Amino acid sequence: MNSATVRNLLVRGMLAGLGAGLLALIAAYFLGEPNVDSAISFEAAHSHEHDMEIVSRSLQSTAGLATGVLVYGVAFGGIAALAFSFALGRVGRFSPRATALLLSGCALLAVYVVPFLKYPANPPSVGNPDTIGKRTTLYFLMMVLSVLLAIAATILGKRLAPRIGTWYATVGAVAAFAVVIGLAYAFLPVINEVPKDFPATLLWRFRLSALAIQTVLWGGFGLVFGELAERLLNPKPVTAAASGRVAVSS
Repeated sequence: MNSATVRNLLVRGMLAGLGAGLLALIAAYFLGEPNVDSAISFEAAHSHEHDMEIVSRSLQSTAGLATGVLVYGVAFGGIAALAFSFALGRVGRFSPRATALLLSGCALLAVYVVPFLKYPANPPSVGNPDTIGKRTTLYFLMMVLSVLLAIAATILGKRLAPRIGTWYATVGAVAAFAVVIGLAYAFLPVINEVPKDFPATLLWRFRLSALAIQTVLWGGFGLVFGELAERLLNPKPVTAAASGRVAVSS
């Protein structure tokens, strides 16, 4: 794949990330923000401290939310497009559209779902401010480990395929990934800082909405980028009828 094609894919990936970010923004506004408001209300009712609000809640839930989600979508769209440029044709004989969907699903799993299952997202009023540095470090450690293990599992599956077949190689690679991730879950520290009187239903809804937003983001990216990549790499030939119409009109 030449540099011009990679550059075109990068631009399309960022545009697809922007489009997916818009879909995720809608999901975040309607699914996530009501739970955030409820968590903030709980925190205000149970806190005796009254900190001055630097940025208004209305600005956070509109312009702030839009900026964060769209920048995130564009950035990860560009990174995913570069990963797609490398993966196309190396992970199997898939079309560009299918490769984009496969890559998006794997990215959702490795970048978000696996770390989320160990260190799930928490709403405001959950978590000790003194441990935020430790919690952030552990989360990103889990994310990096998950991505590296996903790459290693892919390489393992490719090397095993000629010996034992694609099906058994895939099962073996997935099993190896699950075992090592399970060991990481077991040995990495457990963080449980949810207040005893925090509503369990609210916590559950918040975490489900966070997972739904990421699913919309990566699912939307896979569909949009897959279509754009398919049109770039496999353009439809001009049919004879269309050529005739062009000749007549000219």
